[in-house]
Amino acid sequence: MSAMQSRGYQSGFGNEFASEAIAGALPQGQNSPQRVAHGLYAEQLSGTAFTAPRHTNRRSWLYRIRPAAVHEPFQPLAHAAFHNRFDEAPATPNQLRWDPLPLPSGPVDFVDGLTTLAGNGGAAEQAGIGIHLYSANRSMQGRFFYDADGELLIVPQLGSLRLATELGVLEIEPQEIAVIPRGVRFRVELLGDQARGYVCENFGALLRLPDLGPIGSNCLANARDFLIPHAAYEDVDGAFELIAKFQGALWSAKIDHSPLDVVAWHGNYAPYKYDLRHFNTIGSISYDHPDPSIFTVLTSPSDTAGTANIDFAIFPPRWLVAQHTFRPPWFHRNVASEFMGLITGVYDAKAEGFLPGGASLHNCMSGHGPDAATFEKASVADLSKPDVIGGTMAFMFETRRVIRPTQQALASPQLQDNYYECWQGIRKHFEPSQA
Repeated sequence: MSAMQSRGYQSGFGNEFASEAIAGALPQGQNSPQRVAHGLYAEQLSGTAFTAPRHTNRRSWLYRIRPAAVHEPFQPLAHAAFHNRFDEAPATPNQLRWDPLPLPSGPVDFVDGLTTLAGNGGAAEQAGIGIHLYSANRSMQGRFFYDADGELLIVPQLGSLRLATELGVLEIEPQEIAVIPRGVRFRVELLGDQARGYVCENFGALLRLPDLGPIGSNCLANARDFLIPHAAYEDVDGAFELIAKFQGALWSAKIDHSPLDVVAWHGNYAPYKYDLRHFNTIGSISYDHPDPSIFTVLTSPSDTAGTANIDFAIFPPRWLVAQHTFRPPWFHRNVASEFMGLITGVYDAKAEGFLPGGASLHNCMSGHGPDAATFEKASVADLSKPDVIGGTMAFMFETRRVIRPTQQALASPQLQDNYYECWQGIRKHFEPSQA
């Protein structure tokens, strides 16, 4: 028996990679020889259509102990809180905010601890997003999971995770993220007693780095900081469960071996991680704010140029130095819809109520911005001195479509029914007789 072990990472985004856990397992000269070394099976995992343009084509060749087809038939698996039912309740223009999910009292793993907060579109449309929260206190034991509906962007807020995948191992902590491609099988292990965080399920085009345009060739997230795992494998027989998410529902199949049995692989379709603290933040050094798109880490483009299916943006530690300028984020209405989460610290446009592990939702054209206390403080700030925003990390999932909260999210005890009050104290300052 060979146990899966973390063997480091390869660097880069969207590159062709090759990795083998046993020397000579990768074929030389052709993708799928008549007989693979070490008695392995060749299998291609395609994340895009075969005929997708070369620069967008994503696929990997896997050399594994058993093909992925070896398992018993799937049966429906009930899950009370994890789903894609985004039409349960009317979408609302109200500003919404939630407290963090409570940590579980009984044993709950990553899959059991998933709760769907909101979303739009779906797997059948191949567009849209699902927004989920997780809260867990145990590792997945004897079970594995894959999502046939979309790729998963995992954002830890509390506790570190070990993601054992078919193509190798990723370990992530708060202020790091991981992306598990559609269809890749994995197991989530907790590296501490408890874990909590966010998951964005992307039904649309694969996440990629945004174009930089006039910014040039540097800044924001750099490709070299994205890490891909080295091959690692499990050769373990037993009674296991394989859970699939397919067309918005969960399915369960019995499997008599670990599906994490890929001994070698090569290609450009693989899980990856990124440390948000490596983000090269840019901003104004004269006056006013650039648009928040300058904080985009990854984007899932839509069929309309410049309009994203999803933008994943962060608000990291940074300097504010612009003069003659209201420095916090401005009052705003947006044609896109914005879901925000807080990983650590305090978000600079909110004085209180937006907690690490919590969330807010401002839908299309719903007004939002700094609360009354933040506005008054910022309006009299000494702009001759730079302001350091430190010890914080917030993020945003922004999408072209309205984000529709689920019924369970609207009925949640974590929903703050007084969120709107943070703007009610904004005073009238209008004096038409004054210059």
